[in-house]
Amino acid sequence: MKPKDVQNGASLLSYGLFVMTLTHMLTHVFQRIHLALFPIIRSEFNLSIHQLGVIAAIPPLCQTFLSIPMGLLSDRFGSKKMIIISIVVAIIGSFIASQTIDPLMLIIAVSLVYINTTIYHPPSYSFTTRLFRPGDRAKALGIHGAGGTFGMAIGPISIGILMGIFAFSWRQVYLFWVFPLILGLLSIFLIHAEPKGDVGETTRMEKVTSGGSMFTTSFILFLIFVGVRTMGGQMIDSFIPIYLVDSKGLSEALSSLIYGSSTVVGLIASPIGGFLAARFGEKRWLMLSLSLAYVSLGLALIIPDVIVFVSLYIAYGFFNTLGMASNSSIMAGLSPSRRRGLGYALFFLPGSIMGAVAPIIAAQVAGAFGLTSIFTFALAIFVASLAILKIGVKV
Repeated sequence: MKPKDVQNGASLLSYGLFVMTLTHMLTHVFQRIHLALFPIIRSEFNLSIHQLGVIAAIPPLCQTFLSIPMGLLSDRFGSKKMIIISIVVAIIGSFIASQTIDPLMLIIAVSLVYINTTIYHPPSYSFTTRLFRPGDRAKALGIHGAGGTFGMAIGPISIGILMGIFAFSWRQVYLFWVFPLILGLLSIFLIHAEPKGDVGETTRMEKVTSGGSMFTTSFILFLIFVGVRTMGGQMIDSFIPIYLVDSKGLSEALSSLIYGSSTVVGLIASPIGGFLAARFGEKRWLMLSLSLAYVSLGLALIIPDVIVFVSLYIAYGFFNTLGMASNSSIMAGLSPSRRRGLGYALFFLPGSIMGAVAPIIAAQVAGAFGLTSIFTFALAIFVASLAILKIGVKV
């Protein structure tokens, strides 16, 4: 990244955005690997579905306690240093996972790679939003988000490829990802300057936040919307691989590929969503894209055919990702530049809290009513989140 980009606003082809997108991908690679491995881990360690729910819940719980401190540290020490720390933590976590001998060791490893994202998000999103003018912010966040969604997709897909084709063990999958992480670490060192404040014009939302407290009514309700929506998403994400194996009769490798495919479409959807949000308005576009996602999920539930279910599940992932740039851009507008690290830490905090709670709730629901009931509960939660966004968040 060139120093003049910091002063005048960067191009969408800038090195800074490239590195943020690359490292975002590497950061999210691990977010779904252990979930995709649940059918295998369940058999190897003889775990119940309730025990799997606990394993899924503990890493987000660790994120909850560290979210706000990491945001404050990001504002204090800057983006580059914090991103370097995050990647180092991911390398340590992935190496420990590759040596796992019992469920406790796995929990420690997965918690570390989850903490990596908690350290990474505030400085990375702060860097990206400060690098671009407000008119280009949603576009840049769409590209940046594509890296994250591709990472969430390529993690489970790599399981299917490395285990299904190259006969890797699941532990070797974690070891494989150490080497790309090292390359990502090296790319960060080549950034010679980072933005310290916003460039260009001030948006209407930023005029509100610059004049007083960051904790406006819209800010608080937006965080509630994020938390409620994440709860529904985490309930589904935690058990969709198990559902595909147990209820749809698919193999573990194929379920991992499908699980990853629902987010690999984000490589296309995220940047498209960013450009459309810039054109039609962030909140309006977010409402539309999420509504389409939830309709797709609802149709998947009532149509029994496996191929149709898989197709609609992938559509659900596609439409979800179309709104991701809008989501991130609204957060940038609701938080002042000087406190944006804290703003994004709070932005991801509800997701961490719900990420810890949702798998436990989902496991209880599945135990009482069956795996399919998880989707029904999640849909009701999604509808509630849209109502909060529509009525409560003013942008």
